[in-house]
This record gives sequence, structure tokens and C-alpha cells, in this order.
Amino acid sequence: MRLRVILLVMATSSLVLVSFLVPLALVLRSFAANQAVSKATTQAQQLTPLVGTGALGGVVDQANAANGGSRITVFLPSGQELGQPAPRTATVARAATGQSFTTVGPAGAEVLAAVQGLPAGTAVIRIFVPAAALREGVTEAWLLLGALGLGLLALSVVVADQLARSLVRPIAALAQASDLLATGDLTARATVAGPPEVRRAGTGLNRLAARIGDLLAHERETVADLSHRLRTPLTALRIDAESLRNHDEMAQLSADVEAVERTVNEIIRAARRPAGGGTGGMCDASLVIAGRAAFWQPLAEDQERPMAVDVAPAPVLVGVSGEDLAACTDVLLENVFSHTAEGEAFGVRLSRRAGGGAWLVVADDGPGFPDTDPTERGLSSGGSTGLGLDIARRIAEASGGTLTIGRSPSGGAAVTVGLGPPVRPPDTARRHRRARARIQREDVPGEWAGQEAPWGLTRSSQIER
Repeated sequence: MRLRVILLVMATSSLVLVSFLVPLALVLRSFAANQAVSKATTQAQQLTPLVGTGALGGVVDQANAANGGSRITVFLPSGQELGQPAPRTATVARAATGQSFTTVGPAGAEVLAAVQGLPAGTAVIRIFVPAAALREGVTEAWLLLGALGLGLLALSVVVADQLARSLVRPIAALAQASDLLATGDLTARATVAGPPEVRRAGTGLNRLAARIGDLLAHERETVADLSHRLRTPLTALRIDAESLRNHDEMAQLSADVEAVERTVNEIIRAARRPAGGGTGGMCDASLVIAGRAAFWQPLAEDQERPMAVDVAPAPVLVGVSGEDLAACTDVLLENVFSHTAEGEAFGVRLSRRAGGGAWLVVADDGPGFPDTDPTERGLSSGGSTGLGLDIARRIAEASGGTLTIGRSPSGGAAVTVGLGPPVRPPDTARRHRRARARIQREDVPGEWAGQEAPWGLTRSSQIER
């Protein structure tokens, strides 16, 4: 924008200068020519009283010596010529009839003055002004005008640059604040400066950022309040569990209630966590995945499901917190138990990524995913809320990874979560840099290519939905 403003001012200034300087230059040239002709006419008028006297020859010679470029010739009625020799042209013959006039040609201007009243007839005073004399001083004047035009153009560029700076700087600050807000930094504010329109835009952006922060804070508090309301039915469940006579059933139900309470507490803490507060987490994925697989294994045994677990040896560091990774794993395993029949096999595999991080794959022998997008938030054809895979996707993207959906070799579902490596410390990492992940439907990652999975699954072809 700054360059465009400067170019616009230069173009406008150039048009104004050309429209002003070109006519002025032509006027100066005409003025110089008229001045030279006027000077010659005045000389002819001064020589007129001397015609017919003996002093005319000396005065003409002195005038020729003083004029430099101009040449004075006096044609007497007797045929004698005084001054510079010159041919008797048609213009001289015309002036001999008693007419005084001036002619201008390519070679210069010719001033002819007729002197009548002499005994022998009419004398003619001819003063020839060459073209160089007509343009005397014009070149210097044009150079001065050109220098003046260039100076004015340079001054307009300097003024335009300062004007563009006053416009561009507030707009650049406004754009920078917008970029920071887009990355999730709700504390970013635009500097209110510049023209009234830019100040109005900056004020509006700041108000919008404050409003977004208020809405997010209200949303977090609302979620925390709603989650806190679950404590009342949980307390009732705990009382009911403690009233059971079977000790084993009471212990099992109490443990389940405690697990739900821990989940509710985690929801409340996550809801009250400031925006962006969850970034920069880190955990050992092998320990988390092994723990969650052990948690779900009793249920798999109860439903007679073959369960294969293949976890890379520790440590497998990923850029996500242990709570989020556990929630992601629980979502994927809960989908297996909810959407596949009892007795169908499934497996969990954790392997290292070449560039750091890990691959988490959960595959089963069920019917697979429907034609609709299972990761679209709020949509589900299986009677669930439709939020599970979207939660897993957001956890993967928060770590700089991806979520990929495909088919297992048996035709079931295969969900691959790519987890990024831990982020660098804030002093060495770029601020507000986020990995832009994508969701794509393709095969299980390359670690399984050409291999036999522990639960009898092999790599499948790409699924088309």
C-alpha cells in the first residue's frame, strides 16, 4: 500500500508538472524570440534618423560589432550598401516600396524598416537576427525548469512517503493484532492510531476481542457449573452403592462412581482453564496407552473380544498432556465397544514417528464407518453424541498431528492418530505457531504396510466414502 500511494502521488505530480512546465517552457521560448526581435526593431528605429547623413556608416559598423549575432545592412536608394553585405531579396524589394515588416524563417528573423523622404527614393534598413539569437537563454531556462520540476517531484515523493507511513503503520498494527487474535491470543490489542477510519477499525477490533474473551469466559464458567451439578446425582449413586449388601458389587460400583467423579473434576478444571492454557503439554505415550489398555481389557474379556496391544517401549514422548491422551484413547476404545458386536476383535498399537511423536492406531473387525463423515461434530449415525472423534481430532491437532480414518483388512474401522513431538521451550519456539492438521480418509500408517498385525489385521486399501 505504501508503494501504491507513492506511485499515485508521483503520477499525479508528474501530470501537474508537465501541464505547467511545458507551456511555461514554450512561453519562455516565445518571449526570448520576441525580445530579440524587439531589440532589432528598436535598433532599426534608432538608425532611421541617421539615414542620409555621413555618420550612418560608422554607426552601422559599430552596431554590427556590438550585436554579435545580428547583422545590420542598409540599402540606400542609390544602390549602395552599408554594413554587412546581404543580397537584395524579394523582402528587401518589398520594403523599398515603403513597407516596414518582420519575417521569421528557419534561419532566423528579418526586420525590415523603410526610410522614406530621401531625395533619391526610399532606403531600407535590414537587421537579420539568427535563430541562435532568437533562442538565447532558452536552454538555460529550460534546464532550470527541469531541475525545479525534479525537485518538486522529489518533494512530493517525500511527502507521499510520510503520508503512506502514517496510513500503513496503523493498518499493519491492526493486521498484526488480527493475526494474534486468529492464533488464539485474546490478550492482543490493536494500537488505535492513524486516520479516523483506521482508528474506528482498531477500536472495533479491540471491542470484538474483549467481547470474545468475555464470551469464552462465560462459556467456561457455564460448562464448569453444569459439570458441577453432576455431583448431586453422583452423591446419590455413592449412597446407593454403600447400601448394597454384596461387598464385591458395592466395591465395584463405588470404584465406578469414583472414576466418574474424577472425570467430572477434570471437566471442571479443564473448563476453568484459560484459553490456550492447555498448550505445551507433554507425556510418555507408552505409559498412558498401556494404562488405558489395561483399564479396558477386563471389559474386553467380559465380552469375549480378542484384544491385541502393541506398545513401543518407553519413553515415547508426545506433545500432549497425559489427561488429554487418555481421553483420546478412551474415546477410540469406547467407540469400539459401542459400535461393534461382542466377540469382535480389536487392537491398539503405539509406535514412534520418524520425525518425533507417535502413531496411535485403534482398529477393529466391526462394520466400519458409515458413508457420513464420522469426525463432523454433532453428527453420528450410531446413536451417540457425535463428539468423540471430533475430540480426538482436536487433541491430535493441538499436538501438531493428524487424525486419519480408514479400514482395517477385515473391513472394520481403523483410526490413526498422529501425535506431534513436545514443543520446544517458549524462549526458542516461535510464538503463536500452530501446526495446521488435516483429516483425511486413507489407509492405516506405513508401519503396518506388509506386516501381520498381532490380532490378525493387515493393511487395507483406501476407503472411499
